[in-house]
Amino acid sequence: MVKFNWGVLGPGNIAVRFTNDLKQLPDALLLAAGSRSLDKAQAFCRRQGAARAYGSYEELLSDRDVQAVYVATPHNFHRQHVLQALAHGKAVLCEKPMEANASRVREMVQAARDHKTFLMEAMWTRFLPVISGVRQWIREGRIGEVRMVAAEFGFRTGWNPESRLLSPALAGGATLDVGVYVVSFAHMVLGAPSSIVAQAHLGETGVDEAACVILGYPGGALAQLSCAVRVQTSDDARIYGTEGYIVIPSFWHATSATLHASGQDPETINGEAGYHFEAAEVADCVRTGLTESPIMPLDETIAVAETLEEIRRQIGLRYPFE
Repeated sequence: MVKFNWGVLGPGNIAVRFTNDLKQLPDALLLAAGSRSLDKAQAFCRRQGAARAYGSYEELLSDRDVQAVYVATPHNFHRQHVLQALAHGKAVLCEKPMEANASRVREMVQAARDHKTFLMEAMWTRFLPVISGVRQWIREGRIGEVRMVAAEFGFRTGWNPESRLLSPALAGGATLDVGVYVVSFAHMVLGAPSSIVAQAHLGETGVDEAACVILGYPGGALAQLSCAVRVQTSDDARIYGTEGYIVIPSFWHATSATLHASGQDPETINGEAGYHFEAAEVADCVRTGLTESPIMPLDETIAVAETLEEIRRQIGLRYPFE
């Protein structure tokens, strides 16, 4: 079996979770990791079973055996790291959100298209078997015409004003950290909105600790979304149609969904959650010559970024580096 070789750029906590799941793919190999600290890269490689540790991102990207790079740095650093990887001809899976604002995302997408190199936002929820099943239900018209979407994702982080979640310098706040999940979910079901109304609570550091959003669509459909980093929520999603509705508990790492179609008994699907499904998509696309995923296309990543940026504009959240 020919292995598909991965490199990790930014070996932090999310990279540990990603590479743990990567082991479930028999044709995937975690070959290398790069960090600004050689000691950190070596510790990550020992823990995760990678053969090559690099003390700089440039060294990692210069490794000709690395086919795809997983960019797992904080999102306000994604642009520079993705552009660097694309310039080396590496396929890139970039953690969500793709970047802190839409102009940066558009620059990254344009670079990928100029280089004719694969790029995908790591919205792993899209690739879960349960979410694939939900999309199939919708395509089949099992709940009729979709008219409303409701989704929430929130948790209460500990108070640390210097942390990635709460620091303006690190593009902190609920909208970018977990709001990207609910917004991307609404985009997946209903497409890009025609109207956006947002309210938020800005905490002591100036970032949004909780936000609520209503999205409107040309045909009259609506999405009701909420996100938080200092409030615990249910993390559930519901899709309402003219002939029934779908309930997805903990939708962002969904392992089940239940269809309630009018006049029929409830129908439930179950499936595994993991980051390896998005990794498999990258390998499949690269091997077949695709430069973007049809499940998470780049134009949709741009549209999601534009929605997130409009939410931030309305709630008055602008980062110092913008």
